[in-house]
Amino acid sequence: MPNITFQGKLIVTGAIEAVTGLHIGGASAGLEIGGIDNPIIRHPVTRQPYIPGSSLRGKMRGLLDRYYGNDLNKSIRREQPVVRVHECATEKDYCSCAVCQLFGITPGEHRTFSNLMPTRLIVRDAHLLDDVVAETGESERKQVTRGSIRWLEAAKTDLPYTEIKWEAAIDRITSAAVPRQNERVPAGAVFAPMEMAVSFYTNKDASLLPCLFKAMELLEDDYLGGYGSRGAGKVKFRNLNVVLKSHAYYDGTAEPVELGKALDVEQLRSADYVTKILEILGGERDGDV
Repeated sequence: MPNITFQGKLIVTGAIEAVTGLHIGGASAGLEIGGIDNPIIRHPVTRQPYIPGSSLRGKMRGLLDRYYGNDLNKSIRREQPVVRVHECATEKDYCSCAVCQLFGITPGEHRTFSNLMPTRLIVRDAHLLDDVVAETGESERKQVTRGSIRWLEAAKTDLPYTEIKWEAAIDRITSAAVPRQNERVPAGAVFAPMEMAVSFYTNKDASLLPCLFKAMELLEDDYLGGYGSRGAGKVKFRNLNVVLKSHAYYDGTAEPVELGKALDVEQLRSADYVTKILEILGGERDGDV
């Protein structure tokens, strides 16, 4: 087994803007007369919509599998329909697969791999932008920012923080319509802070970063959630900040290093963070995955 020694962590933070209406499905609370056909996921306490880290992470991984043409060689059969995903079946494939190394694979089925590493990428849930500003010595002041919680509250949407989009399936012969209601977060809503963290255990791990940045750009040109082919789910990453926290930082002997600030995805991809990270953590660049 490899020696798993934590070397550092790269933190990417920023915001996700819904360029078009966003639908990430959630379970209905109960059967209601006149209820929504397809509700979104909401925070169980605040009832505000949010982007689950699992949705963001899963979509990015799926887009990368398509980009690289990875075999969909694993089936998940918890219930119908069967879900097909990619996981490297051999150690040789795993060593050359940036997707499986970055996003991880099921350890129980691959415990014989001599170089199997923990999942590098962590993706946090992203909640609606909170624009409440507290000032010392004064009563709380609330400042409305476009895309924020209070911006949505002031919009007087169909439901709290969301809109109802009517659609209809049309019979191709009789033109009879079967209407349905889809709940969406309106275009312009902002989810922040968005946070992704990548752990480094070997020098080669830094070379996985371009894979993550590629996934973010692929997502911007695709869609998040449901009904993407019908206009929903276009998102954009904004105000991206990149910070490296080395092993020494967690020892309390070094400061975090800011590698980039207020970037968009294109700027994120064009920067050579691999070289910068290796200069800080030490070690030589031993080839990209």
